[in-house]
Amino acid sequence: MKTMTRMVLAAALFASMGTAALAQAKTDISITRQPGILYLASHVMETQDLIEKHAAKAGLDGVTVEWRMFSGGGAQTDALLAGQVDVVNTGTGNLLLLWDRTNGNVKGITASSAQPALLVSVNPDIKSLEDFGADDRIAVPTVGVSTQAILLQMAAAEMFGEDQIRHFDPMTVQMGHPDALAALSNSQHEVRNHFSSPPFQYIALKNGAHQVASSRDIIGGPLTQATFFTTVSFADGNPVIVQAIRDATEEAIDFINEDIEGALQMYKDISGDQTPLEDLIGIMQQPHMMDFIMKPQGTMRFAEHLHKIGTLTKMPESWTDYYLPASADLDGN
Repeated sequence: MKTMTRMVLAAALFASMGTAALAQAKTDISITRQPGILYLASHVMETQDLIEKHAAKAGLDGVTVEWRMFSGGGAQTDALLAGQVDVVNTGTGNLLLLWDRTNGNVKGITASSAQPALLVSVNPDIKSLEDFGADDRIAVPTVGVSTQAILLQMAAAEMFGEDQIRHFDPMTVQMGHPDALAALSNSQHEVRNHFSSPPFQYIALKNGAHQVASSRDIIGGPLTQATFFTTVSFADGNPVIVQAIRDATEEAIDFINEDIEGALQMYKDISGDQTPLEDLIGIMQQPHMMDFIMKPQGTMRFAEHLHKIGTLTKMPESWTDYYLPASADLDGN
């Protein structure tokens, strides 16, 4: 979205809400994310106060944003439903699950990245998905509903047939990415495999792990790994904030594309990641690692799978069913 378009939209929002409505809009906003550079746009947004900036441009002054870290998507969605946070930034599976369970009362605002997730292993006997046995353990962020867990189900259906769609489920163990990375380094730990995310997957590879599978191979292309979503009631009551999140995401992605070193330093400063900056820059040079994309990618493939196995009770007709009406121009899939 170009600057002029943003100004027109901001003016329209201001006019539609009016001064009194803006005065009543929520100004203390809480947003969650998980560890990793999948969420790099959010680190830029936090460092540069981009949501606050765009809200002020639209006439809503005094906005403050609290960024909260969660180890997995399940905890994030629980917090959203409990009213403890306003917006979450996590995977497609969690968005679809909440959209279904709330009868459409949770919807997406914008995607922010479609980087590949890699399944890595330190077990030399595991070279492909076919090599996993019943005693092997695979770390995923949230058992059953995380992006990684769903990808394993999709792979199982393709490999073994629809009746074996949960073939890998008993092997999965719920662990945050930093903990899973540490487990791989401990030869005595039962977890020797990790369906990971950046940068943890590349750190594991550098430390001796090897790649077993990729999200792009399983789903046949890019997949949104991080998306902002919220409740419809919050979106309806705070349209300026929702638009500010979209505009801030776009500005953050533009910044990443122009100054990846600066963006990664922001990530390090906020996250405390001790990975050397030059190593992170090298990670961003890996295939598709600069896929910071606002358009939802591959989400209907996920929806089809989740509906097939009964996780979704309702099959959406289009990705726009689980994104806000104001997001329809993103031209996703």
